[in-house]
Amino acid sequence: MKFKLIDALKQIELEKGIAVDTILEALKDALLTAYHKNYGEMIEEPVDARIDIDEVTGDIKVFEHHETESGEVEEVEVTPENFGRIAAQTAKQVIIQRIREAERELMFDEYHGREGDIVTGIVQQSDQRYTLIDLGKVEALLPPSEQVRGERYEHGARIKTYIVDVRRTTKGPQIMVSRTHPGLLKRLFELEVPEIYDGLVEIKAVAREGGQRSKVAVLSHDPNVDPVGACVGAKGSRVRMIVSELRGEKVDIVEWKEDPAEFVANAISPAKVREVIVDPENLTAEVIVPDNQLSLAIGKEGQNARLAAKLTGWRIDILSDSQAMEATAMKAEADAASPEPEREAICRAITSSGQRCKNRALPGSEFCGIPAHQKLAALIEEGSSEVEIVTPSTEGSPTSPEAEPADVAVTDDADASPTQSVDAKAAGNGAEAESEPADEDDGTAGAPTEDAADTSEVASGEETPGKPEGEED
Repeated sequence: MKFKLIDALKQIELEKGIAVDTILEALKDALLTAYHKNYGEMIEEPVDARIDIDEVTGDIKVFEHHETESGEVEEVEVTPENFGRIAAQTAKQVIIQRIREAERELMFDEYHGREGDIVTGIVQQSDQRYTLIDLGKVEALLPPSEQVRGERYEHGARIKTYIVDVRRTTKGPQIMVSRTHPGLLKRLFELEVPEIYDGLVEIKAVAREGGQRSKVAVLSHDPNVDPVGACVGAKGSRVRMIVSELRGEKVDIVEWKEDPAEFVANAISPAKVREVIVDPENLTAEVIVPDNQLSLAIGKEGQNARLAAKLTGWRIDILSDSQAMEATAMKAEADAASPEPEREAICRAITSSGQRCKNRALPGSEFCGIPAHQKLAALIEEGSSEVEIVTPSTEGSPTSPEAEPADVAVTDDADASPTQSVDAKAAGNGAEAESEPADEDDGTAGAPTEDAADTSEVASGEETPGKPEGEED
């Protein structure tokens, strides 16, 4: 019987991959616990003991450490007479437990790190809560959230699933699989298309709505290989196998382009696109299609447009030709109705050189901050001066091109104030203007001063025939 124990352990090592030393160490620990449990009451004081199992003969012995009178510690064999029966029962339990733990660990190590891989399994059980898929040595769980709507999983049917997650639990590894993940479609293409497996064709993006429709964007790294044709195959043989595995799901294969406009146009297929207007900053694209292609571009319940947006990562607005023309007309009307932006106000005073003052007017005023110009503004507000709008002539006029269409001229009602008016006719003829002298004791605002950086005569610099008509001294 003892030889049979060692032979059994070696057989387990060959079949299960569990080392004999691992089982023996576990067996020793279990036997020691059983010894203390069954024979601990006979011992007055707990002593240090150990279990020894001969790997050649299979003999099981119990040794205790006792201290002698001289203070030395010696090892004494204390194997009970009926310890073989206890050892046999304990060995059986420990071996079974270790085998289960080792199998779970092997299964976890086998599937850990395989997230994103595709596996084939057999449906074992299916109900409203979950579906169990037998993968051979372990069962995988297919939750309802990862199942295709309307797809039935009959007992014994073989299906391909995509590994989403692998978890370690007390009952062993738990493997979560999916039938709706976009990675399943990508892996199926790698299995069916050798060019993708070899790296000549690359799958750049996948957008999928499980059981209904999918879009795949592919790119060729070899100019002699057509990426779409390689994925479709001769007479559609390759893509037909994928559609059959996905139980009739429609698959659109488009060519990936670096230019966003071209990529968006390809993603809208099978609809024909007339124009694509992209906004790279906001990642939005406006697609214009013929009127008869609008429903095809949008798809049933917006499915085609939705998948194209997922595939490209851009927000896509689809318009027909007539809708685009209406939008353009409405935008033109809105632009025409909107007021023009206000131009910056320029000081309306005219300098002694006859040119328009180029300074900006102060907020709420028509004149700049020069003291003489501000005095002129104060006169106008008090009503002691009249404002006459004069349109300068373009010929011979020294005014700057930045001047407003109309200049201002000011006349003073009082005799003591200089006449500061401009005759529109004289201004048009380009005649030299002369202002009447002011009384010396009159400090009327607006008169030129020597200290002012830019004096103001508020006249166009052209000859004035005299005071305006109707004004008397």
